[in-house]
Amino acid sequence: MQNRFPVWKNILIIIVLLVGVVYALPNLFGNDPSVQLSSSTTTPLTDAQYDKVKQTLQKAGLATKETEFESGKVLVRFANTDDQLKAADLLRDEMGNKTTVALNLAPATPAWLRSIGAEPMYLGLDLRGGVHFLMEVDMDAAVKQAEERYISDIRSALRGAKIRYKSVARKDGAIKVVLRKEEGKNAALALLDKDFRSLNISELENGELGFNVTIAESEINEIKKFALAQNMTTLRNRVNEIGVAEPVIQQQGTNRIVVQLPGVQDTTRAKEILGTTATLEYRLADVENDVSKALTGHVPVGSKLYYEKDGRPILLKRRVIVTGDQIVDASSGLDQNGQAAVFITLNGVGAKKMGKMTRDNIGRPMAVVFIEYKSQVRTVDGKKVRRKEKVEKVISVATIRDAFSKRFQTTGLDNTREARNLALLLRAGALAAPVDIIEERTVGPSLGQDNIDKGLMSVIVGLLLVLVFMAVYYKVFGLVANLALAFNLVVIVALLSMLQATLTLPGIAGIVLTVGMAVDANVLIFERIKEEIRNGNTPQSSIFIGYEKAFVTILDANITTLLVALVLFGFGTGPIKGFAVTLSIGILSSMFTAIMGTRMIINWHYGSRRVEKLSI
Repeated sequence: MQNRFPVWKNILIIIVLLVGVVYALPNLFGNDPSVQLSSSTTTPLTDAQYDKVKQTLQKAGLATKETEFESGKVLVRFANTDDQLKAADLLRDEMGNKTTVALNLAPATPAWLRSIGAEPMYLGLDLRGGVHFLMEVDMDAAVKQAEERYISDIRSALRGAKIRYKSVARKDGAIKVVLRKEEGKNAALALLDKDFRSLNISELENGELGFNVTIAESEINEIKKFALAQNMTTLRNRVNEIGVAEPVIQQQGTNRIVVQLPGVQDTTRAKEILGTTATLEYRLADVENDVSKALTGHVPVGSKLYYEKDGRPILLKRRVIVTGDQIVDASSGLDQNGQAAVFITLNGVGAKKMGKMTRDNIGRPMAVVFIEYKSQVRTVDGKKVRRKEKVEKVISVATIRDAFSKRFQTTGLDNTREARNLALLLRAGALAAPVDIIEERTVGPSLGQDNIDKGLMSVIVGLLLVLVFMAVYYKVFGLVANLALAFNLVVIVALLSMLQATLTLPGIAGIVLTVGMAVDANVLIFERIKEEIRNGNTPQSSIFIGYEKAFVTILDANITTLLVALVLFGFGTGPIKGFAVTLSIGILSSMFTAIMGTRMIINWHYGSRRVEKLSI
């Protein structure tokens, strides 16, 4: 019996079909407008807070479809977006600053499907709506920050070795170290060679006593790579804090990052959080020197002139006690006087520094400096030039009453929104280098739905044309190919859902292309069967030879296409990757359905009986 499958092959194909149907089902149920609540601190939400959410919504008369509480997070589903928006505003007021309230679209998958891990595939920005940012990392600023760290370290090392110097400062792309005495030159050189091996050191020209220090090219490349990687991590943390589901954060080139936030409705807040480079520094106030002299240009050594929020000048020590990168947790709230405040928790190193400083300086004022990089576009010689401005302002000056170290609060913020945003930025981590949003695109939900409708229509039209052609031209064999084609689409959707891949508009194009390619394999098989019949072979032999001989040709054609898809995935950007993913999955599934699936059905129909003529 040439055309009979062993039992295990039949069982395998049926199992694949059933699993495909089950895991493709979640995509039929759509999404529910939802509100997601999570803690803005490291402590998850409690049962009491969950009860408060339900009571708040019940008192307001807002009907909910379902309320879930899992892993310290609350998800409330609504029947429409109007109730969703009303609930979000209400819960933001009721739950306080320590709870993050985010708008979301939660899959409406039944519980029995979710229990076996069946979830719908993700929809990309062009289908779901949302916001797209292309962000450029300022690599020059990253290198400059590294040079500033080296300047501070070199000064400390020279002071520790008691080597007197006039200045250590950046000049002409290098760090210029000017010494006071000739006898300290050899000791300084030995110190730099020992403690700063990654730096290139050369003697100053024009008779000056000292050295020019530059960072090696290899280390500069590492600094840039670290800045890009750290910024991606920080942006991912900030996106998680906003509460966006299914974000896309990808590297593009050597200095750019693509951030896509599907389903985001508050694009202004997203831009504000992602693009802000803000941190804090804590410094002691200089009470020994006169501020009025500093205003005339005579700033004391070891001090720096700042301005408070109301414009008053103040002298602060140059030495920084702790910085934002030593903050491990931050939450917003109100202090004892009802003013906006940020509650800070430091890591071990920062807590040790803060503890020692506060113990030694009780009774002295300490200032909190807010640092932010703002990007401005100016026209220079008829061309638009983007320049960054470092804004530093003293937001708080308070007298140290008692020693403290790990936990304390910072006040002086304008309002609770500013406190909440600052806490989020500090908690998510500081950016290693400033970023500029050089491209911004917003896709509305209605446009996304329009794209879905058009993409679905293209799949349906393409599918119907193929189904009609195959049924008319190849008769019974064509109907079998049509069944396999429907099976193929189910398997593609199921695999995309199981892999939690993101479906985009180019991805839909990949599915449409797969529809044509899947039938192409059957066309090769059926034409070979017809050729064998014309050569005088029996119908059963023609079926067997047709499948066996066409297999190699189909395999070669699909492998070459699969290789191209893999290259597109490896070197392409987001939309191209989406096309490559669906095309690759479609190729693999069509090989299975077009060859094994159709062969099984034809074997059932023709394989167990004597056949005089084939309907092909």
